[in-house]
Amino acid sequence: MTIHQDETDYRVLQLLAANPEINQRELAGALGVSLGKINYCLRALLDKGLIKIQNFKNSENKRAYAYLLTPVGITEKSELTARFLKRKMDEYERLRSEIEILKSELEQTNGMRTG
Repeated sequence: MTIHQDETDYRVLQLLAANPEINQRELAGALGVSLGKINYCLRALLDKGLIKIQNFKNSENKRAYAYLLTPVGITEKSELTARFLKRKMDEYERLRSEIEILKSELEQTNGMRTG
């Protein structure tokens, strides 16, 4: 799985866990991706057994669904969360280091101007 797909899966599972009744259009809007990509992603998560889709029997809108994480989906979400957190922490450390280098360069440049 690519890092990009890994992150998309993480974000979709995160949103579905928080709001199982979210529709595909709302999900696409929340993630800033196309409706087609969300449909593809949901089908892939369904095929992997990470989510199940349930119709609302009592809903007037017969096309209303709930996207529920399966036990396997909950485990996968946890693993994706750990990987996502590690990537973000690594990225933070790289940025922090780069910021320190830039600050140092700026201080040296400013020191040369005043000296």
